[in-house]
Amino acid sequence: MPALATHRKPRTTRPHSPAVGVTTAALASVTLLSGQSAQAAPAAPAAPAAPAPKPTVEEVREKVDRLYREAGVATQEYDRAKEATDRQRRELGRLLDDVARRTEEINTSRRELGAYAAAQYRGGAVGPTATLIFADSPQDYFDQTHLMDRLSQQQRQAVRTYESQRAAAAKQRQEATRSLAALTASQNKLRRTKQTVQGKLAEARTLLARLTAEEKARLAELERRREAEARRKAEEKARAEAAARAAAEEAARKEATPTPSPTPEPTPTTPSTGGSTYAAKAAEALAFARAQIGKPYVWGATGPESYDCSGLTQAAWRAAGVDLPRTTWDQVKVGTRVATADLLPGDLVFFYDDISHVGIYIGDGKMIHAPKPGAYVREESIYYMPIYGSVRPA
Repeated sequence: MPALATHRKPRTTRPHSPAVGVTTAALASVTLLSGQSAQAAPAAPAAPAAPAPKPTVEEVREKVDRLYREAGVATQEYDRAKEATDRQRRELGRLLDDVARRTEEINTSRRELGAYAAAQYRGGAVGPTATLIFADSPQDYFDQTHLMDRLSQQQRQAVRTYESQRAAAAKQRQEATRSLAALTASQNKLRRTKQTVQGKLAEARTLLARLTAEEKARLAELERRREAEARRKAEEKARAEAAARAAAEEAARKEATPTPSPTPEPTPTTPSTGGSTYAAKAAEALAFARAQIGKPYVWGATGPESYDCSGLTQAAWRAAGVDLPRTTWDQVKVGTRVATADLLPGDLVFFYDDISHVGIYIGDGKMIHAPKPGAYVREESIYYMPIYGSVRPA
């Protein structure tokens, strides 16, 4: 029996349009809601950065000290650049004077050569035979020939002189050009260092101006403590120096005990020693420095109305007949290095690792110095700042 054909309708898969529609609607709703949320509540801005904490008074003092020290370094650079500028300006003036003098010499030689050339042009070229024919006598011929020989020698010498002067003038013009270039470079450095000093000092003033009255009082208290500690150390050194002097005097007294002699002889005059010579010069330098107490510190100043630190020490020792260089960096290389324990009045004491400050020692742990902008020349303990080293300049 034949198999019956199946009449079962094949199963068809319906598209999931309703599901797709729901999903699309859901996505649209989410998008719409997101847009509405964005319009209704914009994203909150990022929180501003927290302001930097206000520096403490101790931090302000430390930074101001550092700025003053950096200004001191820049001041020494300014002093060195100014010294170089002044020296190069003088050298350039000398060279220009020499160029002018040589130019005048060249002009004189040129006029002399022109006179020779004009004389030859007017006289023309006359041979020896014609000269003999037209001469009044044989003696006159020989006289004219001798004169022409001498004239030729003078011409040759004039030409040599002219060429030598022209070469020398050209060389000096080249030197003047190089000197002018060096002067321009020094002037540019002078301007830059001046701006650096002014910038450091302005920053320090700004920091101090921002302090409240209470903070300024706290800063003043810190400064008093610092000065008190420096004075304490100076007093310790003064006692040590006094003890050393007393011991030296006692030793000298014992050595000076006279020996009985039946026929005493007159004591010869003792020539001045190197130590007493130094003491005399130091006394002159210190007398000058004391006379400047109360005058203002001005960076780059060398007196007589104001000084910076190295300008004061230079002027003080100049009053004693000793020439010191302009900057602390050069002054520290002069004379003999001495330990702090062996300081004598007149010695120069240098401060900080960068050797940016100097004062002149007066004894008992104190010095006279031009401290910093806004201050005046005064006496102060050498322990107010970290000591770099000391020299005896004469």
